[in-house]
Amino acid sequence: MIRLLKNLWGRFLFQDRGILPTKRLLVSFFLFSSIMIALTVIGISWTYITLANILFFLISLIDLLQSPKRKQLSFKRTIPNEMERGISYPVKIEIENTSTHKCRFRFVDGIPQSFLKSFPIKGTVGKLETSVVSYQTVAPIRGEFLIDRLYVRYRSMLGFWEKQTSSMLRDDVKVIPDLTETKQYLENAQQFLLAEGLKVRKRKSGAGEFDKIRSFVVGDDPRKINWRQTAKLQEVMTNEYEPEHGKYITILIDCGRMMGAQLKKGDRLEKALEAAITVAAAALKKGDYISILAFAKDIKVYVPPAKGSNHLQKILHTIYNLEVDASESNYGAVFHYLQTVQNKRSLLLLFSDVGTFLHEESALVYIKRLRQKHLFLMIGIEDETLKLTTKIEPITTQRAMVKSIAQQQLELKKREKIRWEKQGLQMVEVSEERLATAVVSHYIDIMNRGLL
Repeated sequence: MIRLLKNLWGRFLFQDRGILPTKRLLVSFFLFSSIMIALTVIGISWTYITLANILFFLISLIDLLQSPKRKQLSFKRTIPNEMERGISYPVKIEIENTSTHKCRFRFVDGIPQSFLKSFPIKGTVGKLETSVVSYQTVAPIRGEFLIDRLYVRYRSMLGFWEKQTSSMLRDDVKVIPDLTETKQYLENAQQFLLAEGLKVRKRKSGAGEFDKIRSFVVGDDPRKINWRQTAKLQEVMTNEYEPEHGKYITILIDCGRMMGAQLKKGDRLEKALEAAITVAAAALKKGDYISILAFAKDIKVYVPPAKGSNHLQKILHTIYNLEVDASESNYGAVFHYLQTVQNKRSLLLLFSDVGTFLHEESALVYIKRLRQKHLFLMIGIEDETLKLTTKIEPITTQRAMVKSIAQQQLELKKREKIRWEKQGLQMVEVSEERLATAVVSHYIDIMNRGLL
């Protein structure tokens, strides 16, 4: 009995198979029956009223026969196999009708519950025709998802009865981080860094690789004048150099508990992944070697150093499904592991929570060792709540105490940052909107100055 009730309830929830009366049939039958009952006042017998109701029901069954059979409808879904988090994508449903009956349909696609959508989707397909209906969906959570069902209800043109069916349509969808900032950098690097006021390539005398010969401008190093071209063109020409590349960049991504703190859009880990991919794209474009190391309590992912555009795809498909762990981050373990896998001098970019890291005294020993060979930069996201708390008006005693504690926390963090920076660890905190541009700017600045 319970199983039967579940099956019946499933039919009303766009599940299972079956035939259901529509609202139009129920309303029409109620109105027709009411009229027939009212006619009993003028002497019509109940026998005629019963026969009339039966006749009405039989006519509705004729309407049911005017709808296609389930085997005469076929379905096909077209959905991107790779979607960026938070970006709207179109999904197309193709419905082919091989019957000689026109029908109206509505469907619910079996996409994951986390996807943003609006169902049911309605449409009409003619006899011996194919109809294509599209809808937009947004995936707010990264990961790999399976979509295997499409639930459809369809009716004839009179619409007294509705048939329900489901179709097995298997699609595997990967939801990757938002690559909007990465694409912006690859399209126009200088425009991407406009807010930071940094040039992609800065001329630096005495260092770098020869790039080209150009006209001399005020501020250029006179020692770089190309006298041969100057004599030939009767115009002062100078050599232009660009920073050397082919360097090693190691990106460390913290997946510990504090990286799950919610921001305006997503959490800290989401923004860290987007920024990490952007700086990886920038470095790979310049010919540098990139390696990725994600960690929490233990090492989660390690991508060995390599260069080239194909390496960016490997990085993306390796880290796209990283999740925040409930445990605290083990910085000592990751720095020890880093010493065993990264022998060449490299720039270490650590995405983590600065406030948490400042209290990790055990990591200081490894930092002192690493800074002898590597260049270290830690970048985190500012605590907007703490900053706003320091700006509140102390109109009450409680608000004054809260503001005082927040100010003490900021001062303590500032002092700790100075102490760590004396040990060779540079720390940067920026807003979530500027995380990607800030880390790319620091990378370019380090390369321009020849620090690596």
